[in-house]
Amino acid sequence: MPPDCRLDAAFQARLIERLRAFEVRGLAAEGRRRAAVAMVLMPEGLGSGIEGVPCSAPAPSDAAALLLTRRSAGLRAHAGQWALPGGRVDAGETPEQAALRELREEVGLVVAPDAVLGRLDDYATRSGYVITPVLVWSPDACDLVANPDEVASVHRLPVAELLRADAPLLDQVPGGVHPVLRMPVGRSWIAAPTAAFLYQFRELCLLGRPARVAHFDQPAFAWR
Repeated sequence: MPPDCRLDAAFQARLIERLRAFEVRGLAAEGRRRAAVAMVLMPEGLGSGIEGVPCSAPAPSDAAALLLTRRSAGLRAHAGQWALPGGRVDAGETPEQAALRELREEVGLVVAPDAVLGRLDDYATRSGYVITPVLVWSPDACDLVANPDEVASVHRLPVAELLRADAPLLDQVPGGVHPVLRMPVGRSWIAAPTAAFLYQFRELCLLGRPARVAHFDQPAFAWR
């Protein structure tokens, strides 16, 4: 296993060092609504529950994983899509506070404010949001309980899966200025905006290669 994929103090220190050295780019709202998502680093445990993604070990694994969800089919927007826990930033909240609140509301995970490691770049969506990704360290995360009103299923994606040689997938669309970004996961894939956060995390946090992602486009199904 690559050393960056073990959920230990050395990995945490590398993350903090790389995040502190990185100049995060925020975006003006310009009529869009503010939102935040939590990129939670936790143990892989017994596996991801994602088709085609093998567990790192037959026993519960301490390999680092990122928390992913499938959105409920009953939601008005982005139903059934892959997502990071998150939602709108309420009046008076910081993106960090919003991300931690959404974590609690969506999957029942409660973490202290000092679990926040930092941010990645903002991403403006076609559906009218500016999303701030917030990195959260949660090595003791155990049982997660999905809120059925928002979350269909909860998954732990091994960060090693982000290092696949076929990632990222870039698709040029007719009339598009920038390519659509997708990240392969198991036998499927995840589209931007979630894929943009995963790709920047891979490049900066895992490989130490600062990269920008705000210019990548989303597939048409994610525009609404």
